Amino acid sequence: MIDMPAKRPPVPLSLERIVDAALHIADGQGLRRLTMRRLGDALQVEAMAIYHHLPRGKEALMDALAEHVTAVQVGPEGLSGWQDRARAWARASRTALLEHPGVLSLALTKPPKGAALAAITEQAEQLREAGLGDAGEAVRALRAYVFGSVAVEVQQSGWADPDATVRDARTADGEREFEHGLDALIAGLGR
Repeated sequence: MIDMPAKRPPVPLSLERIVDAALHIADGQGLRRLTMRRLGDALQVEAMAIYHHLPRGKEALMDALAEHVTAVQVGPEGLSGWQDRARAWARASRTALLEHPGVLSLALTKPPKGAALAAITEQAEQLREAGLGDAGEAVRALRAYVFGSVAVEVQQSGWADPDATVRDARTADGEREFEHGLDALIAGLGR
């Protein structure tokens, strides 16, 4: 008798697995190609199983993806002034968005909820505690700058072109240009 290897039990479906698989599809094939059926196939489950974790269906999935790339956390440890904290938050946000350019449009259009809203509140509190007067206005300006800068970098990289073979949304000059604009914005916020 031939011993057959034991079948591995299926990996339990979780919101984290669903979001990871959805990000993989969105980044590799584009957001338009992300369907519940395709996601179910990637997870090796029936599409209906996904609704157990996302009862509102695709709309809830889109919210979860936007939250995933915008719920950036940065601890204040080792960051002296509000300028250092603002830079750390902006850099972390840029990194998160460039890691998943397939969902950038969601980050730009979905209102912050859950962990993303908590991260924005935390950012404002950290800036306020570090001595910045109108921290709420500063956070709005920083978010607008980061989102706009990343959108331009993704556009310049050619990543979104359906005929392109570009795998990375970053450009050669993207970080330098980002830092230059961030310095100008932080200088303006300090006035």
